[in-house]
Parts: sequence; C-alpha cells; structure tokens
Amino acid sequence: MAVPPRKPLTGLVAATFTPMTAKGDVNLSVIGQYVDYLVEKQGVYSIFVNGTTGEGMSLSVDERKVLAEEWCRQGKGKMDHVIVHVGCLSLRESQELARHAAGIRADGISVISPSFFKPPSTSALLQFLQEVASAAPHVPFYYYHLPDVTGVKISAQAVLQGAQELIPSFQGLKFSSRDLLDFGQCVHSSPRSWQILYGVDEQLLSGLVMGAHGAVGSTYNYMGSVVNGMLAAFEKGDLAQARKIQFQMQEVLSFAFQLGFDLAVNKQLMLVLSGLPLGPPRLPLLQGSQERAKQIRDKLERTLGLLTPNCCAMGV
Repeated sequence: MAVPPRKPLTGLVAATFTPMTAKGDVNLSVIGQYVDYLVEKQGVYSIFVNGTTGEGMSLSVDERKVLAEEWCRQGKGKMDHVIVHVGCLSLRESQELARHAAGIRADGISVISPSFFKPPSTSALLQFLQEVASAAPHVPFYYYHLPDVTGVKISAQAVLQGAQELIPSFQGLKFSSRDLLDFGQCVHSSPRSWQILYGVDEQLLSGLVMGAHGAVGSTYNYMGSVVNGMLAAFEKGDLAQARKIQFQMQEVLSFAFQLGFDLAVNKQLMLVLSGLPLGPPRLPLLQGSQERAKQIRDKLERTLGLLTPNCCAMGV
C-alpha cells in the first residue's frame, strides 16, 4: 500500500545537533529553544534528527527514542517536517526505531547503509532497507546515501531503481556525495512524487541545477537565512546572485576546512552563533576548539554579514 500524499519535503532541512550536558547526557530541555531558533532566526521549517550531525550512531536506542519524541513534540505546529533517522548496524534496532517513529507520528524516516558488515550488493542493501521500511509501512521512507562515511560504494541510482518496486513507502533520497553524475541520474530516473535532496552544502547550487528539490545539511542550522536567499535567487532565475551566495559559502567553508572543520568544531560553531547550550560531542569525539569556532564565526561575519548577538552572553 502506497503512503498517502503529504506536503512535499522541499527547501532547506537542518540536520540537527544533539544537545548534551557537560557530562555527555542528552539534554532535552534545549530542543524547544532550538526549534524556535531555526524557525524564527533561520527560516528553516524542516529538520533531520539523529543523523550524522546529531551523532545518532553514538546514541543508544533509548536515547534516540526520547530525542525523536521531543523533536516531534516541540516541532508540532512549527515544523513542516520532522524526519527521524532510524538507521543502525542492527536490523532489529532499525526496525524498532522505525516502529517508534511511526508511533510518535514523525513525518518521515530515513536509513543509512550499515557500515561495519557492509551489504555486498545492491540487492542486499535493498533487502535491508525493505525490512526496515516494512516496520513502518505508512511513514514516508528516505534512503540516506553517504558513501564517504559508510564505505558503501553502491550507487544511489541503483538503490532508487530497486526501491520503486520493493518499498511502497519510498519517497526519496538524502544524497550526501559529490558525485553529480550519480545525483543527476537519480533525479532523472525518479518518479515526480519523490523528493531528491542534496546533502553537500558547499555544492548546493550544483545540486539545484541538476534538479534537487531541496537540501539537508548541518550549516543550515546557522546559515539557513543566507541559503534561503540563494534558493530564492535560483527560483527567480537570478543565477548571478545565487552564484554570489554559493561562492561566499564556499569561501567560508574552505577556510573552515583548512582549520580542521569536523563535527566537533561544527557543533561548537553552532553554540557560538546561536547561543544555544549544546554541550560537547560524545566520545570518541573530543570537545571542539572554541578558538577555531570563533575564527570561523569571524569569517562568517566578514563574508556573509551574519551577526551573533548571543556571543557575548555565552562568554565567547
């Protein structure tokens, strides 16, 4: 049975950070403020939770459940979409999280490929995805393609071709790869009802030109208002303005990568820019460098004109 039509998942989707206490416990008390910040300050109305940016693979199943519940509760009436990543190394745990997401009325679920015992073929990966999707058959299902992290080199296009027949709830793809050939073929060969979302922030304009319906990324947590300007320019056909904004983003991110921009520094940067008490990442990641985050913040302000009114209050 196909999933009933819902509002299309388009535009910007923030891949959210998971708030932690200083001791490394999940901090649910921040999530309401976080949702308001995205809506009011960034103009971002969809979120992707418990994914890579959210350190989902470092969280227990119980932690992922309570986080998903709180994101859905706080997002109700404010967010257009709360997509819950339910991928695990264990099929049974992925199914458990999928059923839970259905029970809390998440707007969609997403699954990354297992990355320890890797699927040896497209067929094996599709069987895994099918089994997870079958645990929540009425919830829109999105495949999360992240080959540089998972080490699974199966093309996204091959997965999509098989998914159309095997997974009735399949609704699209989060494509986090720089392979624009594969991405273009995904857009070209997909049904119009699917949403193909691009996941490399510094190349988003390329994804839009290839036909992306939207984007999922960590930088949209704090650069959403700027990137929304690029989307608006692109939709108007003002390619010069869209390029200008993309090049500015690339300048900032290139600078950040030279400083060792990883998830820990990214989370620290979000704290500096938003003032939200997000805490440290969980081991084995180490606390992000505050000095690097401040350098990137300064570059953001010089290049994109972003202001950080909360920085003084946070002592940074």
